[in-house]
Amino acid sequence: MKLKSLTVIMLLTVLLAACGNSGNEDAAPADNNEPEDIKTLVNDYSTGDYTDVQASITSEKLVVTDSDENETAYDLPDDEFFVSVAPFINQTHPCFDHSLTGCQGELVNKDIDVVIEDMDGNVIVDKTMTTPENGFLDFWLPRDETFRVQFSHDGKTVESELSTNEEDGTCVTDLQMT
Repeated sequence: MKLKSLTVIMLLTVLLAACGNSGNEDAAPADNNEPEDIKTLVNDYSTGDYTDVQASITSEKLVVTDSDENETAYDLPDDEFFVSVAPFINQTHPCFDHSLTGCQGELVNKDIDVVIEDMDGNVIVDKTMTTPENGFLDFWLPRDETFRVQFSHDGKTVESELSTNEEDGTCVTDLQMT
């Protein structure tokens, strides 16, 4: 009986080990440290509750630093620019490169009416968005362009221009609604 049980356990071990083999050993790794879906990864860091990692985003890269100070950088799309905007009424902070896991905006869980147009008047975004726990609204916009933006909440509005060039910041915290 013990031999039969041992044989069954060994057989199950072999089967489970084989199930763990994905069959993708020959698949090429992603070039330039690009995860399969960078937008999902950025969103996860932006809306998650992380205490063991820090994630920030520049105009070109997502940079993730773990608790051991190991840093991993992921390239962003060549044709899209990430920008995170925290319109405010009373409180803000200076920022250039957005900390997905650290920046905190004033307006949390608030409905914000957003209109973003390119300089030719083409509407890119026209909808009401709810700010998550960090108070920021995230956008992926075409690179190397300038946009007119308008944010409105509770009878207060701010209008401005926003550009998506390589030298531009990814964190916009200077849009005060009045």
